[in-house]
Amino acid sequence: MTPSAIVFDLGKVLLDFDYGRAARTLAPHSRLDPEGFRSVLDQSPLLHQYESGEIDTDTFLSGVREQTGFRADDTLLRTAFGDIFDEIGPMVALHATLRRRGTPAYIFSNTNALAVDHVRRRFPFFNDFDGHVLSFEVGAMKPRPEIYQAVEQLTGRSGPEILYLDDRPENVAGGRDRGWQVILHSDPGTTIAAVGRHLGW
Repeated sequence: MTPSAIVFDLGKVLLDFDYGRAARTLAPHSRLDPEGFRSVLDQSPLLHQYESGEIDTDTFLSGVREQTGFRADDTLLRTAFGDIFDEIGPMVALHATLRRRGTPAYIFSNTNALAVDHVRRRFPFFNDFDGHVLSFEVGAMKPRPEIYQAVEQLTGRSGPEILYLDDRPENVAGGRDRGWQVILHSDPGTTIAAVGRHLGW
């Protein structure tokens, strides 16, 4: 079956990111070195709580302060935490091609409110998708089944009607378990060619 909706992961697929960038900016205002500060931000239990929707932004920032001794104002903390992204040009161009061809496309991401606010402002392509399923809004992170169900509800599609792109094997497996067509993203050239094969380009 030719899929009728394309679902993109965000981080490492459409946007590269580096928590080390934030850590290098913020560490001089804390009791930690940059690597220690990065460990508080990057896939930490605190970040998991935030991206699961278990805690709000203020609670997350308070947790960062408590764990790092960060002593500057919240503006710097919010800005540096959001400013970790760079556009992956060929993948953004792939989405633009899908739009021109009239193929619905959606973003499906484990993420948080601070990151999304920054991405919405800085990267116009984000707002051009047909919809977004974001972990902190759903209250569940990939690969939990609930968030895949949210994608199916939003898109009105299921099984092989959906083509899903993600860089993490466990997340791709979650889509495959629901009968979705999947691509494990490794590099733009390989992924774009695979999308073309699925869509019969």
